[in-house]
Amino acid sequence: MQSVLSDMALHVEASVALVMRLCGSFDRAPEDPKEAAFMRLLTPAIKYWVCKSAPGFLYEAMECLGGNGYVEEGILARHYRESPVNAIWEGSGNVMCLDVLRALSREADAASMVLQDLAGETSGLSGAGDAIAFIGKAFRRPDSERVARLAVEKLALLAAAAALNKVSPRSAELFARTRLAGNHPSMYGAIDLADGDIKGLLARALP
Repeated sequence: MQSVLSDMALHVEASVALVMRLCGSFDRAPEDPKEAAFMRLLTPAIKYWVCKSAPGFLYEAMECLGGNGYVEEGILARHYRESPVNAIWEGSGNVMCLDVLRALSREADAASMVLQDLAGETSGLSGAGDAIAFIGKAFRRPDSERVARLAVEKLALLAAAAALNKVSPRSAELFARTRLAGNHPSMYGAIDLADGDIKGLLARALP
């Protein structure tokens, strides 16, 4: 159970850091071209990642609570039922990925600047260099729509690692090692973390 909870805590920590980073870009965009570029490129990418990861996360949270998580009187069951609406209301997954490609095609120089900044902010994190290379190569392909979902997901994960690295470098390294350096398993907890790292994540999530 601890491995599941710590993996979920890591996901939440990265998600919160990423969303707050995006919110900050909205505040700074009017005066800062770099922040405006970040806002334009990352908004659909982050929407895609959050919307697509929500149902699986909520399902796992329900399972942690057993029957109490399933009954309709509980908030988790209602959140789980409502979570697919996010991707429908915000635009389907493919539409959000196409929005990223549209931003890249219209503002290629600005997008390149954002990727360069993300590369610097994730320098030294496991798998970050390979992720940057993959993203750049995927978006330059003439058939980029074929791999758009994979590239956009990696972009969101890279941005999450960068945002988390500013507030918790150790958590950022764990996130990068389990999400960027390899494919994250489809089930939470299907990773091998040291006891100290598990305890550290749980202590941050459940002070």
